Amino acid sequence: MKRVLQSLVKGLAILLPIILTITLVRWLLVTMETWLKPLWLMVLPEFYYFPGLAFISFLIIAIIMGFSSRWRLFYGVWMIPGRVMEKLPVMRQLYATINDIFELMSGKNFTEESVVLVTLPGSHMQLIGIVTKKSGVKGDMISECLDEDQIAVYLPMSYMVGGYMVMVPRNCTTNLDMSPSDAMQLVISGGLGKGQRTEPAESDTKNKSKE
Repeated sequence: MKRVLQSLVKGLAILLPIILTITLVRWLLVTMETWLKPLWLMVLPEFYYFPGLAFISFLIIAIIMGFSSRWRLFYGVWMIPGRVMEKLPVMRQLYATINDIFELMSGKNFTEESVVLVTLPGSHMQLIGIVTKKSGVKGDMISECLDEDQIAVYLPMSYMVGGYMVMVPRNCTTNLDMSPSDAMQLVISGGLGKGQRTEPAESDTKNKSKE
């Protein structure tokens, strides 16, 4: 009986991540199909429409938006819906949280040496954190609260979207050679994941070699 239960647990550990991933991808496909199919049927006869066209068009739109966002004019236009959501009472908190999570996972606005080990005062315990703010940035509310030798560090929590933002002296931190997305994945999984390092992009490697 014990071996049966162990086999069941191992089987679930293999199947559930696959099922959840497929379910998430399916939800995304169905959502894009539901949103964009009516728009396509307005300009295209139903005879020429095929399943998946809406999702393909969504990817093309995302690529065009990402490419054109390099110019300030287009970037301002694409950010208008986000600015509107930031002014709505309930949507503001939800949009800001989701946006911050995506920026955190993608490493946007992070400088080098942004992942650190934070040593707790009076103990040998260390936590993995991500440097989010440094002192000396004008117009930034948190940065202006920091002393010259302080940094703001986000400490993610395992198995949930949450964590703490702490302001600590620089001498309480040790830099880690790790990307913010790798650090988030490692901490959120409680260290139980495979912890494979993400290979840097070719452009990033060239930039570092030039430096």
